[in-house]
Amino acid sequence: MNVMPNGLRVLVASPLGRMVAGPLATALERAHVDVAVDRDDFTQRVAGRVRYDVVVADLVWNHPVTEWEFDGLDVIDALTRYGRLAPVVLATQGHSMEQDLLDEAGRRPEVVGVIAKSDGLGALAEAVRTAALGRRLPPTPVTDGTSLHELFDGRRGETSGRMAGAIAAGHVSDNASLARVAKVSPNTANKVTSHYLGPIILRRGEHDPDMPMTQAAVYRWCGLHARYLVSWCRRNGHADVLSPSSGSGPN
Repeated sequence: MNVMPNGLRVLVASPLGRMVAGPLATALERAHVDVAVDRDDFTQRVAGRVRYDVVVADLVWNHPVTEWEFDGLDVIDALTRYGRLAPVVLATQGHSMEQDLLDEAGRRPEVVGVIAKSDGLGALAEAVRTAALGRRLPPTPVTDGTSLHELFDGRRGETSGRMAGAIAAGHVSDNASLARVAKVSPNTANKVTSHYLGPIILRRGEHDPDMPMTQAAVYRWCGLHARYLVSWCRRNGHADVLSPSSGSGPN
C-alpha cells in the first residue's frame, strides 16, 4: 500500500462534500480534509490560504442552482487565478452530458485523474493517495479532434462559442435577437447555421448529413450541450451572452 505523506491537506469541492469528508479523512491516515460546498466557500478555502496537496472536485455540481454557476473546470481556473495550483481529481456521475466537460478536463495538465462516484470511497481514497505521491491515474478517454474545447479555438471558433452560449442560455429566438445578445453583426448571426455552428455539428457527427441543417436543429443541439456551452462562456470571458441572468441555466 502507498505510504501517505504526513500532514496531507485535501480539499473536497462538492455540494455533498461534508458527507464524504469524515470517511475520507479516516481512510487517509493523518490527513486533514476540508470541504467547499459552493463557489464562495471554495474561494474562501483557497484565496490567500496554504496550498492544498490534492483537490477533489465534482465535475458537475449536482445542485439546482450551483450546477449552472460552477463546475470542476471552474475549480481548476480558480486554483490558477489564486496561485494555489494543486493536483486535481475530478469525480463524475457517469452521465453522457458530462462528456463535453471531460473532453476539456482530459487536456488540462492539472487534472491527474477522473473517478466515478459510483466506484465508492475506496477508489476515491486511492486516487487521492496516487495524486499525493505525484502520480497520475489512467488517462480518461476524450473525443479526438472534435471536442467543443478544440472547435471553439480561434476567432471563428470563439464567435461560434459565443453564439452557441447565447442560444443555450435561452435568451435568443431568431437571428436578430442572436445578433443582439451575442453582440455579433446581423450578417454573422444569419450564418450561424451555414458557416458557424452547422459545420461544427456536422463535423461531430451529430446531424444526419442527408438532412438539411436547419435553425431548429442548431437550437436543439445548443440545448443538448447547454451545460458545457454555459460553462465555456462563463470561463472564457463571454458571460455577457448569458444575460440577463448571467451564469444561470436555460429557461
